[in-house]
Amino acid sequence: MDTRPHFTRAADEIPAAIIWNVSRPCQPDPHPRGDLPRRRHHLERARAGATGWRPLQQSAANGTRSKQERLTNAIDDGARATDRVERMDIRMTANQAREHGVEEGWGKLADAFRANFEAPGEVGAACSVYVGGRPVANLWGGLADREANRPWRNDTIVQVASTTKGATAICAHLLAQRGELDLDAPVARYWPEFAANGKEQLKVRWLLSHQAGLPIVDGPLTFEQACAWHPVIRALEAQPPLWRPGTQHVYHAVTYGFLVGEVVRRITGKSLGTFFAEEVAAPLGLSAWIGLPEEHEERVARLHFTDAFSVEELLAGMIKVTGLDADTVTAWVESMWSPGSIQMRAGELGGALDNATGYFTTRAWRAAEFPAANMLADARSLARMYAATVSDVDGVRLLDPSTVERMTVVQTDKTRMYGLPPGLDIPADRSFYMSLGFGRACPPAPMVGPGSFGHPGSGGSIGFADPDAGVGFGYVTNLWNFRPDDPRASNLANAVRSCLG
Repeated sequence: MDTRPHFTRAADEIPAAIIWNVSRPCQPDPHPRGDLPRRRHHLERARAGATGWRPLQQSAANGTRSKQERLTNAIDDGARATDRVERMDIRMTANQAREHGVEEGWGKLADAFRANFEAPGEVGAACSVYVGGRPVANLWGGLADREANRPWRNDTIVQVASTTKGATAICAHLLAQRGELDLDAPVARYWPEFAANGKEQLKVRWLLSHQAGLPIVDGPLTFEQACAWHPVIRALEAQPPLWRPGTQHVYHAVTYGFLVGEVVRRITGKSLGTFFAEEVAAPLGLSAWIGLPEEHEERVARLHFTDAFSVEELLAGMIKVTGLDADTVTAWVESMWSPGSIQMRAGELGGALDNATGYFTTRAWRAAEFPAANMLADARSLARMYAATVSDVDGVRLLDPSTVERMTVVQTDKTRMYGLPPGLDIPADRSFYMSLGFGRACPPAPMVGPGSFGHPGSGGSIGFADPDAGVGFGYVTNLWNFRPDDPRASNLANAVRSCLG
């Protein structure tokens, strides 16, 4: 039996250090890998006529998965079992490109989207891009449900995990822009009960920048209590900060949504999901919800997962993405993601979110409001939302340039990551380059330019904007991949840069 730890799927909570790639959660699998069948990733052929894709060639071939680059001293866990893989050679004719809404000059993006299905692989996915407030590409393909052979359609929606955080931040900045929320005011001005246990001077901005010192809830809480909202709020009111607020940072994987969401609720009298629906989604005509109405359940794509992977593979991927040396990355992982560490506990919400229960596949999870983690959306809606932060989109602009300038100033380059051992310093632009609610462009996450801002989600989704290029970008997938060097979103962003010239 292979007893070495492997990393496998989880809900959107662990680890979340590198805003682009390493922020996708992965945690040691609680089950021994030797007595459970490994999940296998199969590429399935698209059906003729499905969503405008035309499968031109199909072939079945035996092949061995290419091994991930490993650390020099890693123990090779042997060749992976071979799988029978049906590969897709998906090409778009001119008519099909028009059906998908790909404008002239954006063929490289369509090529990159198609190539992702071949390697590293997709089940179903969608990508959308706006430039200057206009859609220039809207791509979708594959299967929304592999087991049911249900095709991905233009109106398919999927969980986007922590990509939700960007939508939540937009709601907060809308209120700040209107003068209803002062980001430098104490949270207690809007939420008096929050002042307990040393939090009376904790500023609103520190909620958005993950510097509040409240990444965990001691609990205990049940899943039903978390879905009910108020028990979590009561727990956060009683929770003392782990550090003096504003002096350190660590990813508030789940509490972020409750903290920012409760401030929005106190100001507006509306839940974050309701405020988002009325003030962001409705004016822009988005198919995006934080708290999904039941009538849209049939549109939801089923989640699929890539293979588990080892600690050695995690380390190798982080070294590749960050450019940091092996000793630094190893010490970082050991300190931040060992059993019982703060970052591991951050996704548990006081015991309410137990991955073993499969809660993130349930109707109860999708119906509740977790403004850090459970938005369902399509790629068009992500792109359109972000486009409206930097451009006029059909007469709607969410945020003015001065708001965007203020909210995208990096905050975590001024504080140290909580939980690192003495003497270990990780540069913010290689670990957690966070502004007031948005990850900023940095070497591990270049997006399309130095001014880009957005937020990724567990498994691979991403939404971002670039004010200089006037870009709004959205990518969603139902094949969740937790490897830090998952290239799918990066491949698409690279293609966008190429198309922009």
